[in-house]
Amino acid sequence: METKSATAARLFDIRRLIGGLFVVYGVIVTIAGITASDADIDRAEGLNINLWTGLSMLALGLFFLAWLKLRPTAPPPPDAADAADAAQERQRGD
Repeated sequence: METKSATAARLFDIRRLIGGLFVVYGVIVTIAGITASDADIDRAEGLNINLWTGLSMLALGLFFLAWLKLRPTAPPPPDAADAADAAQERQRGD
């Protein structure tokens, strides 16, 4: 039971969702920036805004994923009621 709750805590960590979405959108916007035409760049006053925004989003997404890898979430502590139930099941099993 503890391994299931630890797996669920890691699976639904918000850093994974935010990091993954920023990486995906960052790649898409970066590609749009790389393939931008001169007219698109001129409209943004000479700044390739898609390229810089995409690279920034990509860096932020990679930061969130690295943070998740370096500091994983701790599993929630077992409740006292769960511990008592587990002790009773062990007594019945013997």
